[in-house]
Amino acid sequence: MTLYEKFEQVVIFVLSAIIAVIVVASVWALMREVVNRLVLGAFDTLDYATFQVVFGMIFTVVIALEFKRSLLVATERSFGILQVRTIVLIALLAIARKFIILDLGETESSKIAALAGAVLALGAVHWLVRDQDRRELGGHETR
Repeated sequence: MTLYEKFEQVVIFVLSAIIAVIVVASVWALMREVVNRLVLGAFDTLDYATFQVVFGMIFTVVIALEFKRSLLVATERSFGILQVRTIVLIALLAIARKFIILDLGETESSKIAALAGAVLALGAVHWLVRDQDRRELGGHETR
């Protein structure tokens, strides 16, 4: 292992520790929010505002966990830090979160169109990268 590879490992370890702290804090905030809404009786699952808050917080935790997992996977691989496909999938999760927390009544149509365009572009990139990975692996399906 070269000096630079050791440096990468240390950076990944530090980033993983930071993300772990963020995940714990986010889960704690999510639990507090749900308990507060349950105790106050304001937890109406049919209320769109409640849905936005709770699922926005859940998606934040999921995105952080996926990013942390991608860093841990990178430590086991001998090529590159992160695969393009992983970053594209994390970006798609982030945009999905944005759509969930978006207040459609107050959002300009141009912003919604821009987010939709970003989803299409990321989907195309994911498809191209997956297709390239499949060809490189001899036709086997990749995850």
